Amino acid sequence: MMFSEWPQFHLYILQLEQKGKVTRTFRRLDPQRQQAVILAILGEAAESGPTDLNIKRVARRAGVAVGSLYQYFGDRSQMLDFAVELCVRYVTESFEQYGPMLAEMPLREALQAYLLGGIEWSQAQTGFLQLFARAAYQGDAALAERLVIPIAQVLRQMMSAIITQAVARGEVRPDVDVEAASRLANALMIAVGDSQLLPYLDNYFQLNDPSLPPERTLNALLDLVLKGIGAEPV
Repeated sequence: MMFSEWPQFHLYILQLEQKGKVTRTFRRLDPQRQQAVILAILGEAAESGPTDLNIKRVARRAGVAVGSLYQYFGDRSQMLDFAVELCVRYVTESFEQYGPMLAEMPLREALQAYLLGGIEWSQAQTGFLQLFARAAYQGDAALAERLVIPIAQVLRQMMSAIITQAVARGEVRPDVDVEAASRLANALMIAVGDSQLLPYLDNYFQLNDPSLPPERTLNALLDLVLKGIGAEPV
C-alpha cells in the first residue's frame, strides 16, 4: 500500500486522531515511517491474529522502538483499530472511484476488468490481502464486521451497478433478477480471483492447473454469466 500517494491519507489520520485512535506524535511522522508502522501492524495481525497481536514483533517489523509505538497508540487495541479503520477507508475509496467507469463499459469488458483489476490490485497489497483473507476465510469474528463486511458490500454494489447499467443498455434481459444475479456473479468472480490469489483455497476450488491457463477459466466464466443473463447469444 502506498498511503503517501492517497490524497485523503493525512485527512483520515487527523480524523482518527480526533477519535482517539492515534496520537499527534504519529501524525507528525514522515509518511514513509507512518506506512512502515501501518504495514507492520497489518503483517503481524495477519500472521498472529488480531487477538494475539504482539507489540514487540510489530516494533521489529516497523523498525521502531517498542516505546515509540506506545507514543503513537494508547494500547494494542487502539493500534489495531487504527490500522483496520484506515485500511477500510483506503480500500473502499480506491474501489469506489473505479465503480462508475466499470458500469459504463460493455458488460463483458466490465466483468473482465472487475476480475483482472481486482487480482492485480490485491497482488500489490500483500499485507492487507493476508489480513483480509484471514478475517474472511478463517471466520475471525473480531474483524468480520469491521473489515470484511464494509469491503464486501462495496464490491457487491460495484457489481450491481455494472449489471444495472447493462440492463439499461439492453445487454441484459429485462426479466433478470438484478439483485440476485449481481450477488451470484460477484460470488463467482470472487471465487475465481481468490483461487489465484490464495493457492490454499484452490485445493478445494480446483480451478487452476498447469494444463488450464487462467485465461480459459476467465473466458468460461464470462460466457457462463453472459449466457445466463445476456439479452443476446454469446
